Amino acid sequence: MIAKTFIERKNTTIVIAIILVIVGLICMVNLPVAQLPDIAPPTVSVSASYIGANSTTVEETVTTPIENQVNGTPAPCTYSLPVRTTAP
Repeated sequence: MIAKTFIERKNTTIVIAIILVIVGLICMVNLPVAQLPDIAPPTVSVSASYIGANSTTVEETVTTPIENQVNGTPAPCTYSLPVRTTAP
């Protein structure tokens, strides 16, 4: 009976479908997204000092091993390594 009504009255069927789509879009826009909260990526801070060494020695003995270990982490990460040299 319901199928026969929708087959015979095509215009009514189209109007009902359009109304359902509009109501669905309105609900989709107004519903809060509780399943996707803001997530901050994990952060690691490494500080190392090598007193009395020049920049080349610090790079070879401190910076490069740290970079190799950090690059081996499974999650993507970004890092910056500020190097300060001080005269002894």
